[in-house]
Amino acid sequence: MKHGSPYGTHRVLEPLGVLPQGAWKIDNRMEICDNEILIDVSALNIDAASFTQIKRDAGGDSAKVGQAVLDIVAQRGKMHNPVTGSGGMLIGTVRDIGAALAGKIDLKVGDKIATLVSLSLTPLHIAAIKKIHLQQDQIEIAGQAILFETGLYAKLPPDIPEKLALAILDVAGAPAQTARLVKTGDTVVVIGGGGKSGTLCVYEAKKRAGPTGCVIGISPFEKDCQRMLDLGWADHALQVDATNALALMQAVADVTDGRLADVVINCVNIQNTEMGSILSARQNGKIYFFSMATSFTAAALGAEGVGRDVEMIVGNGYATGHAQHALDLLRESPRLRQLFEELYV
Repeated sequence: MKHGSPYGTHRVLEPLGVLPQGAWKIDNRMEICDNEILIDVSALNIDAASFTQIKRDAGGDSAKVGQAVLDIVAQRGKMHNPVTGSGGMLIGTVRDIGAALAGKIDLKVGDKIATLVSLSLTPLHIAAIKKIHLQQDQIEIAGQAILFETGLYAKLPPDIPEKLALAILDVAGAPAQTARLVKTGDTVVVIGGGGKSGTLCVYEAKKRAGPTGCVIGISPFEKDCQRMLDLGWADHALQVDATNALALMQAVADVTDGRLADVVINCVNIQNTEMGSILSARQNGKIYFFSMATSFTAAALGAEGVGRDVEMIVGNGYATGHAQHALDLLRESPRLRQLFEELYV
């Protein structure tokens, strides 16, 4: 076996000189280097922004969605949506471990794992698509993938079903970052609070803000707003389109007596919600853009254009201990676990 770069740059085909995530095409041959891990893949969880775009362009047709995913992987060697720039993550079983890693990591052949790095940098080969779950952004496949030496992963826990763990671990960074940002007494706005990552953030924000804080969930859909209220973690659930920046700002102002939010967390999977996020935050507030549909150019120039001095945080999907943190949320809240089992298992 040859030795590869710990960051996977030896697999970059074009353009040369970049890391795998930024590459247009990578080598997805499944012969591993001595510092790589080979995984038999059972399921992909496609990033929400990516899956929404693919599904929309396919007219909701499962066969066309599957073909679009196959075409992307065949063209790029990875599941890296050229429109959204995003990927997702996978679950599978360890098939082989390179000699340079064997005994140095807490994995053995046969372990079931979830990768915690994006599919947009993961060498992937799909032999067949078995089933597509349009409402869960998940695709069951027969295939293989490569994890680089620096690649993050989590062993799948025995007490949480695989599909549920896949759904949770795909967005594990969101509640972990929320826990860092929200303080006791804060007013927190969660845009997309009725979705997968949004629900976790609403729950986490309520824990952190406490009884003196205020958590406001945002969704354009009545059913999402009603569910947020029924769950009891949102103090307000506002049915408003986040792409209408002025309407969103006014709705938040109405329930905060004009104070607006200390922290805004954006979890939506659509474009053009940057200004709604910015205008919902008070001066010197914080905005966490978890959504991969965010244009950071639009956010930076937009904040400048309206005179908002806010701290804007890129939605880094990784935070130390984020996988364990997210799984523990399911363990501590039977109601949260029941909801996610109903939606994703």
